[in-house]
Amino acid sequence: MQSTLAAERVHRVRPYLQLARVDHWFKNAFMLFGSLLALFFEPSFFRLGVFPMLAVAFLATCLVASSNYVLNEVLDAPFDREHPVKKHRPAAAEKVRRSIALAEWLALGAAGIGLGCLVHPYFAASALALWTMGIVYNVRPLRTKELPYLDVLSESVNNAIRLLLGWFALIQSEFPPVSLIVAYWMAGAFFMAIKRFAEYRQLGDRKIARRYRRSFAYYTEDRLLVSLFFYAMMGALFTGVFIVRYRLELILILPLVAGFFAYYLRLGLQEDSPVQSPEKLHRETGFVAFSVASGIVFVLLMFTHIPFLYELFNVELAKTPPLWTLGP
Repeated sequence: MQSTLAAERVHRVRPYLQLARVDHWFKNAFMLFGSLLALFFEPSFFRLGVFPMLAVAFLATCLVASSNYVLNEVLDAPFDREHPVKKHRPAAAEKVRRSIALAEWLALGAAGIGLGCLVHPYFAASALALWTMGIVYNVRPLRTKELPYLDVLSESVNNAIRLLLGWFALIQSEFPPVSLIVAYWMAGAFFMAIKRFAEYRQLGDRKIARRYRRSFAYYTEDRLLVSLFFYAMMGALFTGVFIVRYRLELILILPLVAGFFAYYLRLGLQEDSPVQSPEKLHRETGFVAFSVASGIVFVLLMFTHIPFLYELFNVELAKTPPLWTLGP
């Protein structure tokens, strides 16, 4: 009898756990790039004592992200029913009560931001910005996800916010280089535009696509391809600014970065593309191996000095301070 009751409770609770999309938490690993950047500028933080705080920061980010996922699913339920796969989501399949789901949204957001306060006020402010973007993206009258191009830009700005979260988990007195923040944002926009492209192709029928996502009333395959080319170019240009000013050694990784973007684009052009569900990309073993190898090379180059490169390209590091001081 008790086992039956326990199974029944699990059955009732499971849809609410699915709303939080814990399997998407790996995306928040992108915040660790901000922490790596912080270690580059302040190597003194590279000690065992920072790892507990990083763990708290990561958990806070995950809770805020889950809060946004809950809001997204609740408000998208009528539209997800038009999608061949997303119609099975808990909210779309009417497996959850809206009032309880909204309470879950508020509780997760409050827990994440509250936990962020234990890290630092600037970290908590960044967590609040991440949560607020969830409202901007999903809630009318703004609901930017329904507006062409703004849907991609307002969703991908979360990439830049995650970089700040990783940075403020370690450094609280200074602001990171703006060039890299913009580059990170544009890289996220590139990935999001490919996801839109893959979704648009999978739906096939433009009328169905329009009912599922209003921005698809404007989008075409050509427009989405042109937009992702724009985002890639913007990301590359701002990355170049950062490399020339602060770390010329990273110029050696540019072929790998270009290859990473090209590989992702190739995945996006496939039928039933895996980029529609990034949490399943781990099944693409070649892509994962390439990404890990590129990441290792990136870390090595961040902390390796190669004087010959500066002579070869006739470049001098910027003499002005790279960071902006915050507070008094």
